[in-house]
Amino acid sequence: MFLLWGCMSDLHNAAMAKTFRPYEPDQLLLLPPSLADWVPEGHLARVVSDVVDSLDLSAIEETYSEERGFPPYHPRMMVKVLLYAYCTGLYSSRKMARQLEDSVAFRFLAAGNAPDFRTLSDFRKRHGAALAGLFEQVLRLCRTAGLVKLGRVAIDGTKVKANASKHKAMSYGRMVEKEAALRQEVAELLRRAEAEDREEDQRYGPDRRGDELPAELARRESRLRKIAEAKAALEAEARERARAEGKEPAQARPKPTAQRNFTDPESKIQKTSDGFIQGYNAQVAVDAHAQVIVAQHVTAAATDVTELPIVVAAITRGLRRKPRAVLADAGYFSEPNVERLEKQEIAAYIATARQKHSEPLGPGPRGRPPKGLTGRQRMARKLRTVGGRAVYACRKKIVEPVFGQIKHARGFRQFLRRGRQRVGEEWALICTAHNLLKLFAARAAP
Repeated sequence: MFLLWGCMSDLHNAAMAKTFRPYEPDQLLLLPPSLADWVPEGHLARVVSDVVDSLDLSAIEETYSEERGFPPYHPRMMVKVLLYAYCTGLYSSRKMARQLEDSVAFRFLAAGNAPDFRTLSDFRKRHGAALAGLFEQVLRLCRTAGLVKLGRVAIDGTKVKANASKHKAMSYGRMVEKEAALRQEVAELLRRAEAEDREEDQRYGPDRRGDELPAELARRESRLRKIAEAKAALEAEARERARAEGKEPAQARPKPTAQRNFTDPESKIQKTSDGFIQGYNAQVAVDAHAQVIVAQHVTAAATDVTELPIVVAAITRGLRRKPRAVLADAGYFSEPNVERLEKQEIAAYIATARQKHSEPLGPGPRGRPPKGLTGRQRMARKLRTVGGRAVYACRKKIVEPVFGQIKHARGFRQFLRRGRQRVGEEWALICTAHNLLKLFAARAAP
């Protein structure tokens, strides 16, 4: 016993001999600490705060005209929290709310406020269009900082999963079959219900209400209504497509394989390297100088060829300047697309076909191009020249790292909202956060 006590006393004395910094968890502070002192200079949160302080948020602020019993959270604070969350790969409002309790950077931006997840989610939904409009304001800040040159711009798209399952989709042919089967089932259920009503009238008298819809019938009628709505939407799309192609709309019918999703009807089946997904096609144009996104939008189209004019127009609209050269893969090639760029005096470098990595390129052509070549042949020849190869080889280095940063580094793999407009607003926020990080990197650089 005395031996044990002696050992413990030695250990205590050894510990007392060491000197540590003061650690008093229960110590009261005479002056409260400043959150700003806990966020170092040059921190991303400070850059986000400074940038948002310079933005015009009148489109959001003007919506708070009515008097309220309890004042709402300041819109500028809410925007700072949202953009910082997107910059750090947080997209869930519940996770943001937790960070407002646990993270010094989030608490610094919110100045000690702690809106709950529902308030954050409702703010993002209510002001979706205005938040998407911040993309162009941040883009202009990037241009002012010298991060946008509009020399070479690479255009590409990436397929992003919708907030819907592909198993909740049905083809037009299957809809026709299912609609007919459901109508028969509904008719049979109604016939049985009427027979039961007559029997019960004879048994209990004619005063029974009898208007209660059987649960089985209600389920079938609900499914029938959804299928009818989806079928009508596909037929309307077919008529619109026929009208655009100069055909007779009244005779147009959807292909039997044409599909529509019941959860997010505006999303489409998209082919990716990992298989097929129910999703959207997110488009970007990336400037070669600092990989700033200079234009963005979302489409449900599975192919890219119709998106090139839209992207180029968005660049010109947002920056009041056109790029000197546009680089794009084979999915964007069409002779009208190339002609449109040439009329705008924009050099086009668009692949005419997919090329395997192992395929030898061979010697490049020289001299003037032969007469009589089609637009496709002229472009293919241009990309085989030494200069054309060198320019087009930059495409992957410009645009593909941007998708890697968004999808892998910051973990954005699926849209949270539904419908093309709301998904477009979400993608604009993602791209705004990307450009904010480019501003941050430029400020941090020597």
